[in-house]
Order: sequence, then C-alpha cells, then structure tokens
Amino acid sequence: MKLIANRMRGMQDILPGEIEKWEYIENIMKEQAKLYGFKMIRTPAIESTGLFKRATGEASDIVEKEMYTFNDKGGRDVSLRPEGTAGVIRAILENGMHNSILPLKLIYISSCYRYEKPQSGRFREFFQFGAEIIGGNSTTADIEIIDLAKSIFDKIGLKNIQLHINAIGCEGCQGNYIEHMKNFFKAHEQSLCETCRSRLERSPLRIFDCKNKECKQILKEAPLSLAYICQDCAEHFQRLKDYAYESEIDIKVNPYLFRGLDYYTKTVFEFVDVDSGENLAICGGGRYDNLSKEIGGPALTSVGLGIGMERLISVMDRQGVEVPKDKFCDLYFAPLGGPAKRESVKLVHLLRKEKIKVELDLVGRFIKPQMRYADKIKSKFTMVIGANEMEKRKAMLKNMETGEEIEMNLDENFIKDFKEILNKAEHSYQNEK
Repeated sequence: MKLIANRMRGMQDILPGEIEKWEYIENIMKEQAKLYGFKMIRTPAIESTGLFKRATGEASDIVEKEMYTFNDKGGRDVSLRPEGTAGVIRAILENGMHNSILPLKLIYISSCYRYEKPQSGRFREFFQFGAEIIGGNSTTADIEIIDLAKSIFDKIGLKNIQLHINAIGCEGCQGNYIEHMKNFFKAHEQSLCETCRSRLERSPLRIFDCKNKECKQILKEAPLSLAYICQDCAEHFQRLKDYAYESEIDIKVNPYLFRGLDYYTKTVFEFVDVDSGENLAICGGGRYDNLSKEIGGPALTSVGLGIGMERLISVMDRQGVEVPKDKFCDLYFAPLGGPAKRESVKLVHLLRKEKIKVELDLVGRFIKPQMRYADKIKSKFTMVIGANEMEKRKAMLKNMETGEEIEMNLDENFIKDFKEILNKAEHSYQNEK
C-alpha cells in the first residue's frame, strides 16, 4: 500500500505508548506551576512576522534561517511561532492584562516551529513548556522562575541537572559592552565565519551562539560581560546567586552564556544535563525587561523560561527515569446477543460515571476472540453476559490475574458490589508490591 503522503521531515507522530509519558510530564508541570500561583494561557500558532523580528532580533538564527514565514491569503506576512514568549507578551498587551494587578504569572504548553536540520532530540515542530512572570522587577522573580523549573525536574526524578547562569547587563551597560565586542571582533574579522561577519555590526553578541570551531576559538579570548555590568546589575546577579544557594540549587557561573534571543537583559540561565558529556540544555530562560516596549507596549520588567519537551524526554530516557504506567481496563464486558449487549451498554455507562475504566465488544467478535482481546488490553476483570445470564440475572466475574470467579447479581447493587471487589483487588496488589 502506497500512501498519498508521508509525515514531513522534522515532524513527529506521538503515538499511544509514548504519549502517556508526555501526559505524565505535562501534569507534573501544571501541578507544580499551580503551587507557585501560575495560570494557563494559550496563544495562536501564527502571528505577524514583525512580532518575532522585533522580539527575537533580526540577526538571530531564528529570524535569519529558521522561521516558517509566508504570505497568507490576505497577503499578510505571517510566521509560525518559533518560541512562546513574544506571543504571550503580545496577548497581554492587546487584551489589557498589564492594567490588572501585577505580576502576572502565566504558563503554556505550545507547539513551536523552526526550519532547522532535524537531529536527535530536535525537530522542526517541537513542543515547549513556558512560564513567564510579567511585571516582576525584583530578583525574587528570577529565583521564583528558576525554582519552578528545578521543582519540575526534581518531581520527574532527573539527576545531575545543573543551573548555568550569566549576567549580560541592562540596556545601559549592554551598550557599552557591545561596543567593546565590536572592536574585539573587528580585530579578528578575517577569521570569523561568513555568518558571524554579517552579525558583527547588527548583533555582535549573537557570535557567542556560533558553532564554528574557528569562531569558538576566538571567543576564548573575548572580553566577558561580567566585567562590563553596572553596579545595579552586579548587585542583582549577586542576589540571584545568594537566593539560589538558599533554595539549594547547584549553580555554575558561565560567562559565555548569552542565549540566542535579543530580548534578554540582566539574567540568562540554562539547566543542563551534566552527564550528557556536552552539557545538554533542557531548559533556558532569563530576564527580558525591554521586550514589552520593543513591541509597542509600556515597560514591563519580566522573566521567563522554556523547557523543550523532546529534549527533556530524551534525558529522562537516557537516565532511565520510570513513568508510572496507567491502568488499562478494570472490567471488560463480553455480551452475546442483542439483549445482553443492551444490558452491557447500560452497565458500562453507570460504571464510567463512577470513574471506573470499562470496555465492551465493539466489533461483534465471538467469545474466544473477545477473551483474547480482554487479555491484550490487560483488563483486570471480565464478564460474559449471554441469554442464560440475562434469564437468571446473574453472571460470573473473572479475575484475569488469579483466575478466580465470583458470581454477581445483575441488579441495582451491581455497581456497588463491583467497586468493593475492585478496591479489594487493588489493595491486595499494592500490598504484594
């Protein structure tokens, strides 16, 4: 059989058997975020291209190489979102949320799109958990967002995850540092790759993101931002280190960390898997005090983070983190004949109202194939209902693990009686574990 279309390169199908892992992680993220007072937000996957150009920087790799950009049927220049923060800030400003009580604490789990070479743990469509504190100008907002990420990793059960942080300065001291960096890179211009030479005037700090070996060698001699930050930024950074210590978070100051977006100020950070051999980042973020002004709003001092779901899952798999397995089915009904099917439909409906996982035959199989199906879906109990059972108003409930059979009355007490049997079986299973 030849399909008329296959999955596009860099996209992914997340199938049953794998999606349960995603749901488990997402539930932890949402539960931890609630403990910190965050609320959910959803924004469109498509935004005006200008939003991302202004937010992430025209010289960033995202804008220059990776965005899915096109004209829609109305001739508008639009793009699929490459990251989540810009759309959240746009939504806050457009809906007047910044006029409410600040700070706003928001989370989201969104699909993002970047046209880059697919590789292990990296896709063109990927999913990101994001958290933003909008209107939080204190260093306590920085440590709050960082501590949220750490609590998620701890709850999942990750080991050897280290926080890398750097101070890149506010708007004022960044300008001074950028001028020094321009002069430094001009002295090495002939040794820079073509991409970095194009960045030299527009956005020299993007050169820190370059993977070219020659450029990385030059960066080893580059002036570091920590030597150029103002007193206010230095104090902010010191407080952050102090708060991380109080929060029992292992930190490493990484003076070469800048992140790949133009909107960051003061604090940037990454959580890295130190056992990966290459300090693989599974979370990144920082402070972005000027982003709101950059896209046309008032000043809103803010800080946020993003966790890549695919990369997080790859680290979990490498570390052997086990995800609790969801129970498949509590009871499978095998009805034989029209009246028995009608009775089974009624009982299934009532049991599901009690939050019990129940299934019944949907295909019209004979009894033996039904029992094989019940075994495949790992049903704890099965019940065959045929003409004889309907006449006597009694049926045999079979425990699929022990083989024990219990006669049950098909009356108004059936739901209550089955719940008691199920609870007893689950309690016995927990004791055996």
